Amino acid sequence: MTTLSFRFATAAILLIPGWAFGEVADSSTGGFTVKTSVMIHASPDTVYRRLVRNVGDWWNPQHTFSGDARNLTIDEKPMGCFCETLPGQGAVRHMEVLRFVQGKTLVLSGALGPLQPLAAAATMTIQLSPGDTGTTVEVTYAVAGYLTQGMNTWAAPVDSVITEQFARLKNYVEHGTPAAPLKTPPAPTSEPPAK
Repeated sequence: MTTLSFRFATAAILLIPGWAFGEVADSSTGGFTVKTSVMIHASPDTVYRRLVRNVGDWWNPQHTFSGDARNLTIDEKPMGCFCETLPGQGAVRHMEVLRFVQGKTLVLSGALGPLQPLAAAATMTIQLSPGDTGTTVEVTYAVAGYLTQGMNTWAAPVDSVITEQFARLKNYVEHGTPAAPLKTPPAPTSEPPAK
């Protein structure tokens, strides 16, 4: 596929509701980088507010320790916690806020989910850019660590999860629910079928 046709295909996919484009940008035995890009039809300030202040409304509860995304919060300050409360007074620190500029940038440090026990180090950078039809959200998640089989064995699963999460953010911002919008079937015609 040529670069031009790849870009055209990517642009076409981003116009479909609920779609985010993700890729494994690089991977090796010592780590990997995944990138996700999604166009959200809302202003950067709106996207940023929903991203940070409503994380429990759009994050997939299957990717939590408690099974309930409403237990998630992001404390918007340097060294702030992307945390989850657990039943029985427990808690999980998923990531730590390194840097933020409201409406533009959020940088987090931490290994998500099953990467935590691997003693992996990771940084997620989320950039928001205004466009003609909304906000382009670009997510880069770089992970490094040691695993006998190679850290690159986690690249594709992590890419899939990150891409899904930001497709859910798009749906939440645009439609009020993280689920992909249902496609409306074509209306039946009153004319009899042609013979």
